[in-house]
Amino acid sequence: MKGSHLAAALAGALSFLLTGLSFAPAQDMDTERAIERYRQMLKEDPWSNPALLDADRGETLWTTPRGPKNVSLEGCDLGKGPGVVEGAFAELPRYFADADKVMDLETRLLWCMESLQGFNRADLVKRPHPAGGQPVKELGAIATYIASKSNGMTFAAKLDQPKEREAVALGEALFARRSGPFDFACATCHAEEGRRIRLQALPQLSKPEEARKVVGEWPAYRVSSTHVMTMQHRLYDCFWQMRMPELELGSDVSVALIAYLVKTAQGGEIAAPGLKR
Repeated sequence: MKGSHLAAALAGALSFLLTGLSFAPAQDMDTERAIERYRQMLKEDPWSNPALLDADRGETLWTTPRGPKNVSLEGCDLGKGPGVVEGAFAELPRYFADADKVMDLETRLLWCMESLQGFNRADLVKRPHPAGGQPVKELGAIATYIASKSNGMTFAAKLDQPKEREAVALGEALFARRSGPFDFACATCHAEEGRRIRLQALPQLSKPEEARKVVGEWPAYRVSSTHVMTMQHRLYDCFWQMRMPELELGSDVSVALIAYLVKTAQGGEIAAPGLKR
């Protein structure tokens, strides 16, 4: 190609690129408005949320004698006394002296299913999350039921005990720590404004005002996968997308990250189960 032709081609390409960039903000705004309208349509009739069916299933699982010991979970103490579910989710994670650990809701339910009902923990944490199109597992259904009993409340976990503060600090460090084959961290997607993936804006979870808007919406029914996802499942999926080692349900890493997110979202409203695209 002659020099004059090459220059003209480069100029044309540059003009096209600049034109595209000038329209990009407007296109982004149109896309965001359309997605927000879609979300609003999903929320206009809260009784249409399929997650409520899983909450009902979770209530039955909570009250039904099960497991090798054939007892119900009504003896499980979620922090407000055995069997008390109203407002329990709003005060989790927290330190439990009987287990000598900081636990979020799902981790505490695991502990109760093992200690009270006699289930094998190894079996419970093996493939604990549903595949696309499959219903949420029993643990997730129970967690959805418990979370729904804090709907409309605000996050009020104190997280001021020594081990609770340690968990929050660990979670904050993990949130920012880059690792894995992509050299990603949670902060790669969730600590800057304007991040987007697959046309969806990503919340800046390191900012309390942003975290308060979204953290309380989990567990949530995801229309794209047609099942409920709990917060543990959401973190598991994020780790998978970053090609990180598999995140075990109830692990110290998962609980620490949830403790950090809840601490950041403290005072935010709980709207569980939520509804996601």
